Amino acid sequence: MFAILGAAGKIGFSTAKALREAGVPMRAILRDAAKADRLSAIGCDIALADLQDAGALARAIAGADSVQIILPADPRAEDIKGDMRRSIESIAHALEEARPALILAISDYGAHLGDGFSMPGMFYEFEQRLRRLDMRRIFLRSAEHMEGWGRVAPVAIETGILPSFHDPVEKQVPNVSAQDVGRIAADLLLRPEIETREQIVHAEGPRRYSASDVAAALSQLTGRMIVARALPRALWRESLGRLMSASTADLLTELYDVHSKGLIDVEPNASDIRKGPTELIDALRPIVTRP
Repeated sequence: MFAILGAAGKIGFSTAKALREAGVPMRAILRDAAKADRLSAIGCDIALADLQDAGALARAIAGADSVQIILPADPRAEDIKGDMRRSIESIAHALEEARPALILAISDYGAHLGDGFSMPGMFYEFEQRLRRLDMRRIFLRSAEHMEGWGRVAPVAIETGILPSFHDPVEKQVPNVSAQDVGRIAADLLLRPEIETREQIVHAEGPRRYSASDVAAALSQLTGRMIVARALPRALWRESLGRLMSASTADLLTELYDVHSKGLIDVEPNASDIRKGPTELIDALRPIVTRP
């Protein structure tokens, strides 16, 4: 039995769908019962649990041999680091109680950097806490999601300017479709390296993309000229603060500072880098054509 935390999300649903297509039993663990229908439709059992309720989470995981876990970041949280740390502890306690044979944790590019590196630092803490558990583990470190550009795509389509926190806008960075991360995760769950206690895998797309590549893809999809323009550093915090809590805006401002130093990348000497097939334009197409 496979269990997926956050199975209604882009990565989780993609993993669940791939596992069901492989014919294996699947339990989808959700916080919101309203999101269960499409998972039930593909043959998943449904369990409900809040990520920060360790007891309920352990009961939802119970009986699963392999569990995929994800550490969500709530952009509305007043203290996003504190909120993520509470989730880390809850997940760890639930796993300690349920004791699956294998865990696959969706992690982040840059998690190897250690403490003090914004969002990658939180995933470093996540990985370190899971290393204290007596069970086999896979860390699937995901590059930046292509679909994340959907947050600014409407502005770009309306104004012809794609605002970018990446500077220069021609700099190519690791990107991957969230759906590809889910499919890579499913493959790892179905065919883990049996002889290793810990496996670290990096996931990115078929090639690297820049903000200018995103603008070009949006231009092609919409039939209008869109150009990328770097947002001045002095405006980052203000721009992010319109969309999320002050705590989250601060964390993401730090994240793009780390990005600007070129540190968000594959861990040096990494031996397992898996590339999803989805091209940037195909990841953006549903965003542009959405009603």
